[in-house]
Amino acid sequence: MQRETILVVDDDPGILAFIKTNLQARGYRILTATSGPEALSAAALDDPDLVILDLLMPDVDGMEVTRALRERSTVPIIVLSALQQDVTKVRALELGADDYMTKPFSVEELLARVRAVLRRARGRPQPPRAVVRAGDLEIDFPRSLVRVRGQPVHLTPTERRLLEEFASHPGKILSHATLLTRVWGQEYQNEAQYLRVYIRRLRRKIERDPDRPEFIVTEPRVGYRFVLPGEDERPRADGETSAPLTTDTTTA
Repeated sequence: MQRETILVVDDDPGILAFIKTNLQARGYRILTATSGPEALSAAALDDPDLVILDLLMPDVDGMEVTRALRERSTVPIIVLSALQQDVTKVRALELGADDYMTKPFSVEELLARVRAVLRRARGRPQPPRAVVRAGDLEIDFPRSLVRVRGQPVHLTPTERRLLEEFASHPGKILSHATLLTRVWGQEYQNEAQYLRVYIRRLRRKIERDPDRPEFIVTEPRVGYRFVLPGEDERPRADGETSAPLTTDTTTA
């Protein structure tokens, strides 16, 4: 089995060596970079499975690296920074980071988050399903493809997992804790900020008007609900069945 490759980006040689040593000891293949341009070059040449990224770097900071990576790739990104302000955390997530850790950090927490992010990127085994069509939205579960108005939509692994979770439970209210646990993992169930940011990102990609969403509807103080146009929009409790999905069972 091929080892997963992690690109670690930090301008502090001590932190870089510390992370590299601990990740290599767990069997990962490690690439390193000490600047934004070096990180972008390494990512383009080697196509890593995960990027661990500092924000405060010379020349090109981590925010710009995140933006540049996300414009051309869905590679998972964990930001590891001394900046602890909520506004910085939200901005990094909005730009496309999958997780945010603050320094100082424990090796155990870093390893747990690395495993969680890579697990999301690999995806969960999915039973065979048909293509779900809902208005302008088309979700091809077997091939992990999403189209809006016939055009492919590029989703990060976390965005895709979140949309699949919604589409698998149409009409049902999913609580914040349920979504966080199912999509991110048990250790993230209190990270409500992550969910809010990713809901905004997903709405921008699939909704005709993100400020007036048709598909991902907010249920105040409870969670969110995925609505299929033309179906009964009454929130359903556990045990109720939804109207049949429009499906396509043909193969490409």
